[in-house]
Formats: sequence, C-alpha cells, structure tokens
Amino acid sequence: MWQDWLLELLKGFGKLFLHPVFYLSFLFAAFLGVNRVKKERRNFTVRAQNAYFELKQMLPLGLIVGLCISILSIGLVLVVPMEFIIYSGIITIVLALIGKTRILSPVYTAGLGIIVSSVSIFLGWDYFLFSQSNLQSSEYIFPTAIILLGFLIISEGIFVRGNGVKGTSPRLRKSKRGQVIGVHLLERAWILPVFLFVPSGILSIPLEWWPMFTVGNQTYSLILVPFLIGSKMEVQGEHPFWALRNVGRNIIILGSIVIVGGAASYFFPVASIGLVLVAIIGREWIIIKQRNKEKNQSFYFSRKNNGVVILGIVPDSPADKMGLRIGEMISKVNSIPVHDKNQLYKALQKNSAHCKLEVFDNDGEIRFVQRALFEGDHHELGLLLIPDEKVHGNEAV
Repeated sequence: MWQDWLLELLKGFGKLFLHPVFYLSFLFAAFLGVNRVKKERRNFTVRAQNAYFELKQMLPLGLIVGLCISILSIGLVLVVPMEFIIYSGIITIVLALIGKTRILSPVYTAGLGIIVSSVSIFLGWDYFLFSQSNLQSSEYIFPTAIILLGFLIISEGIFVRGNGVKGTSPRLRKSKRGQVIGVHLLERAWILPVFLFVPSGILSIPLEWWPMFTVGNQTYSLILVPFLIGSKMEVQGEHPFWALRNVGRNIIILGSIVIVGGAASYFFPVASIGLVLVAIIGREWIIIKQRNKEKNQSFYFSRKNNGVVILGIVPDSPADKMGLRIGEMISKVNSIPVHDKNQLYKALQKNSAHCKLEVFDNDGEIRFVQRALFEGDHHELGLLLIPDEKVHGNEAV
C-alpha cells in the first residue's frame, strides 16, 4: 500500500515541473537580485550582497515549510478546486511580471484566486484546461481553500521572520528636512511547493498516469503546486531585525485567525469569501501599523554626534571578519573619536598595521574589536555608512 502512495507522490511531484510559476519564481528572484545590486551600487558604489543572494534564499526554507504544509494538507484531506490553482497561478504570474513584490503576499494571490474560482464555479464557466465544473458549495470545497490560505499566510510570516531578517538591503533616503538617512529594505520572494488534493473529473484531458486517490467515496488527484510568496517592506525607525521579527509574528497570528475562521466556515460556507477580505484587510493593517509606529520614532540610521552608525556590511569583508554588525556605532578608531565617515577614514590611516575600534553594540554596551590591517584594507573595510553632508556622491569606506 505504501508503495502505491510513494508512486503517486512521485507522479504528483513531476507535475511541479509543468507549472509555469515554478520557472517564473527563479526568474523573478534573479530580477530582484540584479535590481538590488544596481540600487546599492548607485548609493554606495559597492553592493552589500551579490546578485545571487535572492536565488539562494528562495528555496531551502520553502522546501521545509512546504513539506510541513503538505503533511497537514494530506492528513486533513484539504481538497481545493482546480479553478483555485489555475486562477491563483494566473494572478501570481501577472503580479510577478509587473514587479509587484508586496502584493505577491498569499492574501492577494491565493485570496483573489479563491474569490475568482468561487465566482466561476457558481456561474458554471467553461475553461481551457478543465470542463465545466459540477462542484457545489455544499461540498465544502471553499472552507478547505480558506484553511490552505491560512497556512500560506503563516508561511509568509515564517519567511519574513526567519529569512527576511537576513541580508536586508541598505539604502539612502532624504528625510522631509533634507537630511540623508539610511533605511533597510526587505524585497524578497520565496517558492513554496505544496501537495494538494483536487477532485477527480475536473481535468478535461484524459491522463491515465495522473495520480488518483480514493478517500471515503470520493476520488481525488494529488499534485504538487508551487506558490510564489513575495514580501516588501522598508524599515527606518528601528533595527530591521526586530522590525521584521515583529511583522512576521503578526503575519503568523493573522494566518492562525484565518485557519480558525476556515474551520468555522464549514458550518457557514458563504463566510469563506468574507474571510478572504478579512485576510487582505488584516495584512494591510499590519503594514500600516508598522509605518505608523516608525513615524513616532527617530531615524535609526542617521548621523550621530557621538559616533558613526554602521548602515551595512559587505559579507566576507574585513569589517565582517571583525564581527561588526548593522546598527552598531563606531565611536573611536585607534583611540581617536570619530563623528563622520571622513574622520573614520583619517583615523584608520594613523596606524597602517593595526586597527582598534571602540563600538557601541545594539544594546548600547561598549566593546572593543581589533585586527591587523593589510594593504588596501583602509579603503576596503566593507563598511556602508551615511555620507558626510558636505560630500557629494556616496561611497563605501
């Protein structure tokens, strides 16, 4: 028996490579990486991460989370209409092609897919890939899609909280008063492959090799569907690590609420559409809440009177090897107080063989870091800093 399940799972896995979203996800991540590098070079003349960073981040965590959701989906027999899979894919493709990373959140892609597929089923539309649907709302197809939506929202929260905090992109902005400040931008996409059940008989093309399962008196097909999940958020009022951790937690809470609502909608199937609207409003509220919170805070990355704030660090650079971190403030270099980038550069030249830094960490505690300097290190420490006001153009120390 288990051999049959394994065979059908492998067949379902093969469907992943027939889905256009699977290939589009890699192209979209590559686009984000190239676009980020261009903007970082424009601000600092160097990039913080290489252009492949987004590609490397999109799959590992997605495979783990996708496996967990697949186990839950199969165990709970979450059956979704084929219309939902197709419409969600179409919406994802359109949003990705126009570069709308923020609304690649599942509340929009999967949420709108639920709404459109619901309308299509009730109106009995015909489609290219499947014949006219004979599904009825009494079959509880839509509550299962809402529960799946909740799982996808939780996945977004996990991605933002667990992976989004890694390698946020430093940028330079001008405040309303014309002051140059630093911000950190999260703009990333993840691919989430999930095994899903769809009712048999939906596909118009007879495919004998398509995996089929019988649960009770119903027969279902099992396919592996790739969901492209994107998130975009700019942080200026607090450390990006804590801001994204907080936003990710709120997204996970929202997904949990949607799951509970989806379970309750088994008794009131019509409420499923309302839950999609609740998810969209809730996701927007999380964004607005974070923005309003930052409006009441001073700029986290700005020029300070008692030191130089680290806006970014180039990986594998001398600064990275010294253990310096984003958000820390360098107050002294070789026992010389520094207040801007120019002073830091001059203080480094005082000792051509050794560098000793006095640093305030993100908890406000003083620590000392030091290392030997080699030829060129003065110019390539790998620190991305707020430029001096009187200096035209931006560059990295």
